[in-house]
Amino acid sequence: MEKRQELYAGKAKSVFRTDDPDKMVLMFRDDTSAFDGKRIEQLDRKGMVNNKFNAFIMTKLQEAGIPTHFEALLSDNESLVKNLDMMPVECVVRNVAAGSLCRRLGVEEGITLTPPTFELFLKNDALGDPMINESHVESFGWAKADDLAKAKALTYKVNDVLKAIFAEGGMILVDYKLEFGLYKGEVLLGDEFSPDGCRLWDAQTKEKLDKDRFRQGLGGVIEAYEDVGRRIGIDFDA
Repeated sequence: MEKRQELYAGKAKSVFRTDDPDKMVLMFRDDTSAFDGKRIEQLDRKGMVNNKFNAFIMTKLQEAGIPTHFEALLSDNESLVKNLDMMPVECVVRNVAAGSLCRRLGVEEGITLTPPTFELFLKNDALGDPMINESHVESFGWAKADDLAKAKALTYKVNDVLKAIFAEGGMILVDYKLEFGLYKGEVLLGDEFSPDGCRLWDAQTKEKLDKDRFRQGLGGVIEAYEDVGRRIGIDFDA
């Protein structure tokens, strides 16, 4: 597989074409951003940690019957993935109240949400990734209704799988975002799953083990990411 020109550079990852039009190379960089890219820093080892974390989670999800774009690890900071036609929306599940939900609704952080909530956000940094609903997605042609329904169902299935995995490691999966795309007509989970795109708390102390450590200036960001990974069985030195 030959990596060719860079197709896209996001806030923390770059996407490269390959000599196979159905495959892409996803490169995880050491960049860390917050507040819609207004704050960006370099954190040593972050690209490697998130690449291996994502590979581990995607493999676990595939084993549970959830289709993803992940193909294989290529190096410490690169993975081979399927080339998806991405939906420009983020699917968010919240098991516990935190972050923007608390700010929007004035609810206390830490409240368990029963059942978990499902939200949609438009991927648009210039607009601040606004919250949208399923009618918006269909009316503006961002995704077909059937494809969005499949993405929603898969998002909840991911919740069941990952809540159990993190619980075994003594953690609470507070919330997370997922992105989906189409591959030859099939809805697949794309992008990544890492502590950059979810909230994870220690089940006993409620210590934050995710990117909120960066957003809130708590320090020890990569150390927390590695702690999470080791708790669920990831060997970052392999």
